[in-house]
Amino acid sequence: MSRHVAIVTDSTAYLPPETMERHGIAAVPLTVVLGDQALEDGTEVSARALATALQKRRPVTTSRPSPEVFAATYRAAAEAGATGIVSLHLSAEISGTYDAALLAAKEAPVPVRVVDTGMVAMALGFCALAAAETTEAGGSLDEAVAAAEKRAESTCAYFYVDTLDYLRRGGRIGAAQALLGSALAVKPLLQLDDGRIELLEKVRTASKAIARLEEIAAERAGNGPVDIAVHHLGAPERAERLAERLCERVPGLVDLHVSEVGAVIGAHTGPGLLGAVVSPR
Repeated sequence: MSRHVAIVTDSTAYLPPETMERHGIAAVPLTVVLGDQALEDGTEVSARALATALQKRRPVTTSRPSPEVFAATYRAAAEAGATGIVSLHLSAEISGTYDAALLAAKEAPVPVRVVDTGMVAMALGFCALAAAETTEAGGSLDEAVAAAEKRAESTCAYFYVDTLDYLRRGGRIGAAQALLGSALAVKPLLQLDDGRIELLEKVRTASKAIARLEEIAAERAGNGPVDIAVHHLGAPERAERLAERLCERVPGLVDLHVSEVGAVIGAHTGPGLLGAVVSPR
């Protein structure tokens, strides 16, 4: 992170490690609590271990990073030569991570712009990449923030879950919506809307819901240049099939990322998650 403007995000961005290293992006980890163990998202707990714990109904909770962890990250960036920092995080409607970053930014040795992207997973990751590419081209702190915010405005995230129980337990979706999803075995499609997880459509079966997810993602991608990420938890075959179909259907596809979500997001969605992030350039 020796560039003029440093880019910081959090572990829910799910950027590939090699991409983070290439662009000098730092990620502050959230915490996953499995039983009585507090573990760092992305380094100390795997998505597979999380899925197993959820299937066994072990108690799983998540927590934001402390302001002290953010402060240490900002100090390290300044010591490496950064004269400004853009700190980009998952939706403040979902997590207190943004608030913790704001607290730390007040005491940072260099100016820090903290941004609530309203996004999560690679929807957040694409924002961080836009900011990093702007700084690499010589852009200023303000220009990097503007690039990230512009990317967030154009990015959409849609996802299918086998059950809304995990989102309901974590308080990420209302009890009424969760009940509606359970009634008559309806399979819900969800979206990020103003930083919140909202019901998009109700579909009768899992296969029809996944086909509809593909259709919505392809329509949203259009014909222009676009990046797409396909996420899953414990459903690699579903993810690969969706990725292949989107490759066939989206003529302007530039970058395609397929990855399993980490433990923090997985704890709230449960096994079977399938998501599509569409991010026009």
